[in-house]
Amino acid sequence: QVQLVESGGGLVQAGGSLRLSCTASGSIFNINRMGWYRQAPGKQRELVATITTGGTTNYADSVKGRFTISRDNVKNTLYLQMSSLKPEDTAVYYCRYYNTAVRQYDYWGQGTQVTVSS
Repeated sequence: QVQLVESGGGLVQAGGSLRLSCTASGSIFNINRMGWYRQAPGKQRELVATITTGGTTNYADSVKGRFTISRDNVKNTLYLQMSSLKPEDTAVYYCRYYNTAVRQYDYWGQGTQVTVSS
């Protein structure tokens, strides 16, 4: 089992920045990819960014150049640095730790609200 605790959400004006954190504990040795997803009201959950244990990153087109995903292996923490925020970035953000080959290793955080005002 892996437990994920998120923090860092809040209210920010358009153009501002926020950093989300996701601290993991438990059997993270089974994990080979981590990511951030978001879900806006009335919409499906969507991928924001992922990072592999090897450090390879992937971003949704809508956040490229504005968001940066990173991880601190010592602190077992995943980050999402968000800059130039837009009102359309408003959503609940979830972190996810998973194994792309073993479906049973798939864990989600509780979600943190990000609200961007215009």
